[in-house]
Amino acid sequence: MTNFIPIFPLGIVVYPGEELNLHIFEPRYKELIQDCKKNKKLFGIPSIINNSLSEMGTLVELVEIIKVYDTGEMDIKTRGHKLFSILEVIKILPDKLYSGAIVNYPANELKGNMELMQKVLASVRQLHTVLNVNKSFKKPDEEIGSYDVAHHVGMSLQEEYELLQLLNELQRQEYLKQHLLKVLPVISEMELLKDKIKLNGHFKNLSGFEW
Repeated sequence: MTNFIPIFPLGIVVYPGEELNLHIFEPRYKELIQDCKKNKKLFGIPSIINNSLSEMGTLVELVEIIKVYDTGEMDIKTRGHKLFSILEVIKILPDKLYSGAIVNYPANELKGNMELMQKVLASVRQLHTVLNVNKSFKKPDEEIGSYDVAHHVGMSLQEEYELLQLLNELQRQEYLKQHLLKVLPVISEMELLKDKIKLNGHFKNLSGFEW
């Protein structure tokens, strides 16, 4: 299935199911949001990476316009719907300030391995403990998927986009697992180093060596 969607390129990665709050201030995007509200249409957020428009993005729905300012700027609430792939960008639309794209919607397998996801989730919580971050997820553990934790494991924008390109939940879970296996030892060493620095290079309560 292919169709036309208005697009709102941003320097972030948005995942299906994600709730995203945005402040809209550019005239072209104020117009886009008003059109989507009026026509009950969804719009696409493709990622901008290294100053280039990426091929993939997420179709999002306008959940609510929370506030409209005197300037016409808006605070809005959106929710990620499903992935799309850009076939053609249409930069200039008749009588519109914003751009659009012809897209299709790749098949996306959402069922993964629950046991693997629980291991990933345990590693996520271990990471947060090391970093002294208090993060709770809105879903029960058995309902949490890769998209729910993707923004909370310290990935770069490029890595988040690589995850977005994976169209199988099992592959996404494995990607997160490998990322955490790589990151956790490094973060733990950094925290240990911070503790050493706080001690001014000296350890407390060290026992002497018993010959």
